[in-house]
Amino acid sequence: MTLAFTVLGIVAPVFLLAAIGFFWVRFGLDFDTGFVSRLAMNLAVPCLVFVALSNGEIDAKDAGRLTLATFATYAAMLAAFLALCLALRLERRTYWAPLVFGNTGNLGLPLALFAFGEAGLGYAVVVFSVTAILQFTVGVWIVSSGGTPLRALREPMVVATLLGALFLWQGWRVPPVALNALDLIGQMGIPLMLLTLGVAVARMRPTAFGTVAALALVKLAICAGIAWGTGLAFGLGEVELGVLVVQLSTPVAVSSYLLAIRYGADGEPVAGLVVVSTLLSVAALPALLAVFV
Repeated sequence: MTLAFTVLGIVAPVFLLAAIGFFWVRFGLDFDTGFVSRLAMNLAVPCLVFVALSNGEIDAKDAGRLTLATFATYAAMLAAFLALCLALRLERRTYWAPLVFGNTGNLGLPLALFAFGEAGLGYAVVVFSVTAILQFTVGVWIVSSGGTPLRALREPMVVATLLGALFLWQGWRVPPVALNALDLIGQMGIPLMLLTLGVAVARMRPTAFGTVAALALVKLAICAGIAWGTGLAFGLGEVELGVLVVQLSTPVAVSSYLLAIRYGADGEPVAGLVVVSTLLSVAALPALLAVFV
């Protein structure tokens, strides 16, 4: 029961901020989705990621093993969801990347901290950094329908992730004044993303929810199963395994919707996946945590 209330406490602000965006549009007020998404993705979220990574502390050997396991898990998930998209004739630009990449940041990080303590948070940052790198390289390549993944190296999010990972690896520390400024800017990221999500939901067609509900269930089962099997194959410890499974079982990330909008994919079903999978996580994540805690 405590875990359920904890997850609810983490998820509730997500719905509150999304509801503000939802009713903002329903009341007929203007919302420039393009401007807000650019502000979030080019400034606020990169600062958020850099601060989270540069402040992390974890043993280098454990981090290396977990990093390899995370990359291997994502490789398997990319193959599995590509096969699913082909089998169900789903538009790959719209569905493939969102089904692979979960909300390992603003949901996964605090959940790992509560369930596994400071050590768990350190491991979760490693998974989060791998997620960010892949989402803004391979994920951008998928959503933008071709080109080279190297184009993503121009993305502020990728630069921030690589720079933050370098600080984590070298044990460097950002001067307090600069860190506080970056942290303040980064705090805009999650509210901006969630407000944009609420706007998207307000503009959705109601018929979109049937398909995304089934896909959200399939995503949870496939991601949890692959992460569990890969973690065992790599010989991860109990905490590392728990973090990997929980992090990669998180719901569809809000950033997936922003990327869909930015690169011209169909944003409505992605927004539906975010909402439905997040609702599902209220019950699913405590059940997963109960196995490891």
